[in-house]
Amino acid sequence: MVCAVLLLRYTTVHRAARLGAAMSVAGAAYAISTAPFFPAWSFGWSSPFVALAMSGPVILWAWARMIFDERFSLRPWHAAIWVLTAGLGVVAYNGWTVWPGVAATSGRLLAVVSIGFALLAVCQTAKRWGKAMATAHGRLLVALVVGISSQVVLSASAGLAAIPMRSTSLTAACGLGAFALMSIWMMLFDPPESQAAVAGAHVGSDDAGRASRSFVRPSVTDRASLHRLQYLMTTERTYRQEGLTIGLLAARLGMPEYRLRTLINDGLGHRNFNAFLNRYRIDEAKAALADLSQAEVPVLTIALDAGFQSLAPFNRAFKADTGVTPTEFRRRTAAAAKNLGDDREIAHSS
Repeated sequence: MVCAVLLLRYTTVHRAARLGAAMSVAGAAYAISTAPFFPAWSFGWSSPFVALAMSGPVILWAWARMIFDERFSLRPWHAAIWVLTAGLGVVAYNGWTVWPGVAATSGRLLAVVSIGFALLAVCQTAKRWGKAMATAHGRLLVALVVGISSQVVLSASAGLAAIPMRSTSLTAACGLGAFALMSIWMMLFDPPESQAAVAGAHVGSDDAGRASRSFVRPSVTDRASLHRLQYLMTTERTYRQEGLTIGLLAARLGMPEYRLRTLINDGLGHRNFNAFLNRYRIDEAKAALADLSQAEVPVLTIALDAGFQSLAPFNRAFKADTGVTPTEFRRRTAAAAKNLGDDREIAHSS
């Protein structure tokens, strides 16, 4: 449920967010509907939980397709498949006292359908994993698809083999918990990237571009995306936008988030998205601090104008980049400019 709440915050910037939230709700419903003593013998208030839980594999398949396939979009027949699968689940779980034979058949059909959609989620997206595997975030997405699909296959196979739910409930609970923690970590934290990207982040921006090109040869599509990204950052100064996230920037560029991460990490050599933004923000702050006409402008104002949210993170990032505080940088550049002016006056008078 935490995953669903977090994902719903990004529905306007990532087209797969609603499906991810729905998948999280389906996981919660599965945990509830398969819990001991859950009433699964009659139609009633328990039916919505069962419907959501049993239609989870269909949602998983649609979510995986939308994450890894830019051309995929939902169609009305996708909703029809979801309704049919949910109906099979309700009849299979809640119809034992009314139609025991129909419930048994529905259960077997539901297991086959679940296995089928879980395998489709893996097979239909596997050919697009190449670029995703280049970043830690992309590898985590692939692990989630494979892991959740594997759990669906195992649970459905246990149902086909008539293994009692109580025998597999602990395994299912542990799996759901692990995938929930992975998802929350992926949404809240920026995972560490490859060593090559880290190495590229410790050199200047020009050197970073040369270093990244030494281990990544961008395609024509990537070069066009890099040009659009550079235009947004240098001409429109998008890095100044308050609350800018990689999801928002990916939406503006019209590309999946994992692909933008690949461009930033491997195409430009930055450690992560924050390092990428800070490069532009710190460069702007340096120019402002070195401008004598802005000598009376407070450092906080310069930091906020550059896109930082407060003074403390700006001071940390600035000192990590330059080795001095913003105030000291301003003092040194002002002194250097004064000395240069004095030297010119002496040369002119002589």
